[in-house]
Amino acid sequence: FSTAIAITEQPVSVSVPVGYSFSLRCRAEGRTALQYQWFCQRQSACCQIPGATKQDLPITAQQTQLYTCRINDLYKNAVFSDWVKVEVHQCVARGLPPQLWRGEPVIVLNPTEQRVEVGKPLQLQCAAMGVPAPTYQWYRNGNLLEQQKKKKLWITHAKVSDAGTYLCCASNSHGEHWTNAVDVHIGEQSQPTSALLQSKWHANGILASTGKIALLVGNNRYQHHPNLMAPVTDVFELSLLLEQLGFQVVSFLD
Repeated sequence: FSTAIAITEQPVSVSVPVGYSFSLRCRAEGRTALQYQWFCQRQSACCQIPGATKQDLPITAQQTQLYTCRINDLYKNAVFSDWVKVEVHQCVARGLPPQLWRGEPVIVLNPTEQRVEVGKPLQLQCAAMGVPAPTYQWYRNGNLLEQQKKKKLWITHAKVSDAGTYLCCASNSHGEHWTNAVDVHIGEQSQPTSALLQSKWHANGILASTGKIALLVGNNRYQHHPNLMAPVTDVFELSLLLEQLGFQVVSFLD
């Protein structure tokens, strides 16, 4: 019977900085001695992890992956634990001393102010680290948004009533942390900003030449200043805008 083995402690998902060391835990009870084997998922392929045959799986975080544990008894009964996600954040490795961190939520990506036309999609995004991985809850003008419980807030067709001040709360068993509050403006707009810029620049002859190249450099690490998060998102957003304007974009961080 599959009920011959009962999982008493499931592993839990985590969201951690690159290089952070921790263990995934799985516990089970059965009628005979139990054997454990951990698996990870890479590029949609499920791989057995060599030598990972204990209840605890030690991990030093390098890349985002999914994990599960198979438990066997001596009668060839087998069960699998829940799949859990180990989400790894590359950009904050130096900004957080792991020895001081107890797994409480830490915001690593704040939402940004948005201007959206009526009927167009509205997307806000945030991210937080935490052990266990935080849950998310979005608010508009201080009111809880019942359906918006993910890192990305997504509204397919924005209405005028969707305008307001948004923020998100990331929480886990250690506490909660709030993102910055950002304003969302909803209104009619005859042309997207990029199209307005493009037509204005064409009129001035700025875009007349061919082979337009833009170099973007975002500095994140400073010797005498805490690590910044904004340059990563700023370079990404500027790259998208400049590509829409026909530039070939070369971007560097640090």
